[in-house]
Amino acid sequence: MFDLDRFQEIWVTITRNKFRSILTGFGVFWGIFMLVIMLGAGKGLQLGMMQGIDGFATNSCFFYDELTSEPYKGFKKGRKWNIRNQDIIAIKNSIKELDAISPTIWGPRGTNNVARDDKAGSFGVIGYYPDYLKIEQQRMKFGRFINEVDILHKRKVCVLGTDVYSELFKRGENPVGHYVRVNGIYYQVVGVSAGVSQISIGGRSSERVVIPFTTLQQISNYGDAVHMFGATAKKGYTAEELEKRIIEVLKIQHDIAPNDTKAVGSFNLQKEFRIFDYLFLGIGIIIWIVGLGTLFAGVIGVSNIMLVTVKERTREIGVRRALGAKPSVIMKQILSESLLLTAMAGILGLCFGVGILGAVGAGLEAAATEGHVFFGDPVVPFNTAIISTIVLLICGLLAGAIPAQRALQIKAIDAIREE
Repeated sequence: MFDLDRFQEIWVTITRNKFRSILTGFGVFWGIFMLVIMLGAGKGLQLGMMQGIDGFATNSCFFYDELTSEPYKGFKKGRKWNIRNQDIIAIKNSIKELDAISPTIWGPRGTNNVARDDKAGSFGVIGYYPDYLKIEQQRMKFGRFINEVDILHKRKVCVLGTDVYSELFKRGENPVGHYVRVNGIYYQVVGVSAGVSQISIGGRSSERVVIPFTTLQQISNYGDAVHMFGATAKKGYTAEELEKRIIEVLKIQHDIAPNDTKAVGSFNLQKEFRIFDYLFLGIGIIIWIVGLGTLFAGVIGVSNIMLVTVKERTREIGVRRALGAKPSVIMKQILSESLLLTAMAGILGLCFGVGILGAVGAGLEAAATEGHVFFGDPVVPFNTAIISTIVLLICGLLAGAIPAQRALQIKAIDAIREE
């Protein structure tokens, strides 16, 4: 039950020396304020980076050919080999861990290689399979992406990136059904897409023209060559397992030594994303160490000021002991004063920090409408705020523990003698 008289007594004690209490409380205020600000900044950095890679399959890996580094079956070291269409078929037929696979080829890129009427620009040209959508999500502004019928019939159709669309068409104009000239050949536009992720593999999504893989392969006279391909693992399998199995198949297909670690180039996004997880874990640990260290510095100040308060109130405490006050009552008094001072300063710092983060978040949200912002909304999760409050209250009790023990050692005769 709340004791109003007891609260007023504690409040009078704290306000007896306002200047000293304010200075002491400011240390706790600043400690919890800095902890909240750093936690929010760390969360904002994490959200910003996660938004940058959102939309890209985290269980994906990519492969390309390199020179061999080991002689094998009569072939010399340094042999050049190429990924072929039949490799993609072999991988599909033999690897159970595979969910989706999309071969990739690049077309020529020259000056003003993409044109429509009197408008032209220089953009990348790339060939994909429909399964590429399972690797990198696309936001379709108009129309659709490449489909299986386009691949089967080698249709002369294309999907424009948003920057290509802005260069060749009027704002708001529906480009579907219109024709654009890419490297001297006309293609019908079937869609306009924007990549969800900020990751760029083979050029930014907004600055490229996507053509059916089979169409671009034939028109560019590439034969059955594949420049690169991406793959994703089925649920229940890791990208590392898929990467290992695909490399094994490619080595068998092209008579590459099993111990050759350089012939098949690859990179695993799941491994890269795991590095981000470890990075943010480390940042979080550092933030808590620094923040709690700053908070404890303030709490030490509270403990010191409570020791001074106990010293000044030696006669009062001694008289109360002489009149029969129990040790628990004296201890409760000191702990209550320490807890109230710490809680008031800390909660004020917590609210002020959350308010600052809210204002920064509103500014970032307004800036995000004009383009991608690397830093996300610096929010402090509710459970983190609860943990911070609990830590604050524990620190308040700890700050009063030593002064309370000092108060219990005061005897009435010593108090009278000191006066």
